[in-house]
Amino acid sequence: MPAATIRTWEDRYRLVIPDRNASGHRLYRRDQLEQLRFVRTRMAEGLGAADAHRLLAERLEDGPLPDAETGELAEAAGRAAPAGNVILLAECDRYAAELQERFLTTEGFEVEVVLSEAEARSVLSSRCPAVAVIEPLISGGTGLELCRSFKRSGVPVIVASVLQAQEQALAAGADAFLGKPLNPVRLLSVIRDLLGPAPRSRPAPEAAL
Repeated sequence: MPAATIRTWEDRYRLVIPDRNASGHRLYRRDQLEQLRFVRTRMAEGLGAADAHRLLAERLEDGPLPDAETGELAEAAGRAAPAGNVILLAECDRYAAELQERFLTTEGFEVEVVLSEAEARSVLSSRCPAVAVIEPLISGGTGLELCRSFKRSGVPVIVASVLQAQEQALAAGADAFLGKPLNPVRLLSVIRDLLGPAPRSRPAPEAAL
């Protein structure tokens, strides 16, 4: 949906009101994304914006909307991330990394973005992230070797790529493969699955890689 349309709805109906970061950008929670999805679906069925928002208000009186991807309550998905869990985004595309970082930060995670193999290995040795999301094309195509290094250190790895590289990623030890463009809700769901109900205990990072 066009950003101008969403801003108009925010001003007119005062129903889906996002938070703002220090730069003034709107930060939508997952439950708010499901609310916008609800409005869009009702309008696709033929309702006007005012009627769609009226139905949303009535629906929210019964509780939060379920997540369209997982079926879980979107409200529960917005719970705070476990303390100390750093998510490493090893990307070759700065813009894609910023979008992923913004979403995960909104969900309560601490996010470390790196744009090269060397930076990723530095984070591995210094911070040992809870989960690494790696693009195979980073630094000219070293992502799968990075995946092997992170797995040797006990770090769960998600490989995310525009390439059809699922078999290669799993062979390199990846715990999951996601195609691009990334669905942020799906990414969050996989990260939470890998983290489990409590922070993982992992062996110390390798002294030399």
